[in-house]
Order: sequence, then structure tokens, then C-alpha cells
Amino acid sequence: MKSSLPLPLWTIAAPILAWLLFAGTKLGNSGAYLLLVAAGLIGAVLSAVHHAEVVAHRVGEPFGTLVLAVAITVIEVALIVSLMLAGGPETTALARDTVFAAVMIILNGIVGLCLLMGGVRFREQAFGLHGVSASLATLAAIVVLTLILPNYTVSDPGPVYVPSQLAFIAMVSLVLYGTFVFVQAVRHRDYFLPAGALGNEEVHAAAPTTRAASLSALLLLTCLGAVVLLAKVLAPTIETAVATVGAPKALVGVIIAGVVLLPEGLAALRAARVDRLQTSLNLALGSALASIGLTIPAVAIVSLATGWTLTLGIDIKSSVLLLLSLFVTSLSLATGRTTVLQGVVLLVIFAVYLFTTVVP
Repeated sequence: MKSSLPLPLWTIAAPILAWLLFAGTKLGNSGAYLLLVAAGLIGAVLSAVHHAEVVAHRVGEPFGTLVLAVAITVIEVALIVSLMLAGGPETTALARDTVFAAVMIILNGIVGLCLLMGGVRFREQAFGLHGVSASLATLAAIVVLTLILPNYTVSDPGPVYVPSQLAFIAMVSLVLYGTFVFVQAVRHRDYFLPAGALGNEEVHAAAPTTRAASLSALLLLTCLGAVVLLAKVLAPTIETAVATVGAPKALVGVIIAGVVLLPEGLAALRAARVDRLQTSLNLALGSALASIGLTIPAVAIVSLATGWTLTLGIDIKSSVLLLLSLFVTSLSLATGRTTVLQGVVLLVIFAVYLFTTVVP
């Protein structure tokens, strides 16, 4: 007998179970229970992305990828802000580490895997240059202004902005991201539409009903709340584990970014697997833009409100890898066609980034 539920049962059960697990943490956090909490966190993240995709399918492209990117970024922002408020001034570099990790994971890891998978399966894939160029130009501007420029300002020597500079850069980031969203969703929407959509069953699948989309929107908010609270519970364990193995604190940011970006990465890979590289790139680059364009203003507000000094500038090694990633990604996506070569090059840079994070 066919189920009358408008959504898969697991996507409804996952957020409920996640909230029950969070309630259970009030009774104690043993090692075994923390494993269940971690499983609940992953389930809530995957469920959140499913619901975001349902809402996205209902509103159509390119709004769909925008909805998913913003939903993931809300999780990231909430995690960082909650951990900053809980950890105090000692966590002022967490936002920088997480945002930097997110950009590197997306530019090299997710995009690299999408290009490699698409190249292996279809030999060559095509996409629209206009939308990708707009995304990369905006991303490069925000990344340099927020993660590299602080190292070279002289009002307060060091990888920081003084309050007036921080407020200005936060506004600039919002202006750049807001303009990008306007171009993507309104002014030049056609730049971001999948080039190979015709004849693709997944693209032309029936849109979910209003009932299903409304329920998904509600469950999405439920999932986001559970993710933030469960991640906050797990944060001390992650930090302790990183310190125990003697790895740099920056690895905590990599772990947080990896958890947050896991579902979006899976969505991008699914799109590349069915020859929808434009959708994959919209998801990946849009997520990178949302991550840095919304996270930096959010943590800037926290910093200005609490009086904490926000560490933003990355070190020389990280700056070299970031600029190399932007340069190689721009070259790889400069022709509108990709093969396995571009995917392998980006994945090699990603491997170098991970290795030098653990062994600086």
C-alpha cells in the first residue's frame, strides 16, 4: 500500500530524533551517547538538505540552488556564532578557519570531484561561462578583502581589522553578495540556467506539491535548529580530539566546514553524475559565496557587539594556497568545457591543503 506521506519517512523522522538526542544530552554525555549525537547530527544535516532541495525544486532554477546555498550557510553561521559566544575570546579565529576551509573544500574538493566524475562518465562537459565568471569574480573580491587584506592594514598591525574597518568590510561583503544574488535571481537569471537541461528527466520531474513544499520548509527550520544545538554539544569533543593528536586548531574549522558542506557536496556530485555541470557549479560556487558573504558580516556583528578582536587574516602559506586555488579554478572554468584533467589538478591542490593543515 502506497504511503500517504508527502515526503520520505526518514526525512521527517531525522529532525525529530535529532531533537530527542539533544534533549538526552541534558542527562549526560558519555562516549557512546556522543556517537549517537554525531549520527543524529549527520541525519539532521542530510534531512535539511533534502527539504531544501524540495523547496528549491518547487521554486525552480536558479532560485533552487540559491535556497540550498543559503540554507547551508545559515547552518554554518549559526554554528560559528554559537561556538564563539560559548567559547569567548579564545574562539575569535574560528570564523576565519571555517570560512577559509569552506572555500578551499568547495573550490578544490567539491568542484574537483564534480569535474573528475563528469569527465570520467561523459569525457567532456559543458556549462555557461557568464554565470560561472560572475561567481568567481565576486568570490575572488570577497575572499581577498576578508581573508588577505587584514594582514596588510596598518591601523592595528596583525591579521585584524579595527572596528571601523571591520564594519566597512562587513557592509562591502553584503553589498557584493546581495548584488550577486540580484544578478543570479533577477537581472541575468538565464546565465545560471543549466545548459543541458533539455531531455533530462531529473530537470523535468514533476514539481512537489504545495503541501510537500510547505512541510519541507517547516522541517528545514526544525533541522537547522537541531544541527546548531547538536554541533554545539559535539564541539568540545572535537576540540579535545584535535588537541590530543597534536593537530593545529585550524583543523577544527576544517571539520566543521566538512560536516556543513557534506550534503551540498553530495547534491553537486549527483548533478554532475547526470551531466548537469551547470547546476553543480551553481551549487558549489553559490555556496562559497554565501558562506563567506554572509558569515563574515554575522561574526563581525558579534565581534563589534562583544568588543572581541576578530582574527581574519590567514597566514602566508594559506594565502598562497588560496590564491593558487582561485587562479587554477578560474583557468579550469575559462573555456566552458571541462575534462578529467581539471578535476585531478584541483583535487591535488585539495590534498596539499589538507596535508599542510595537519602538518603545517
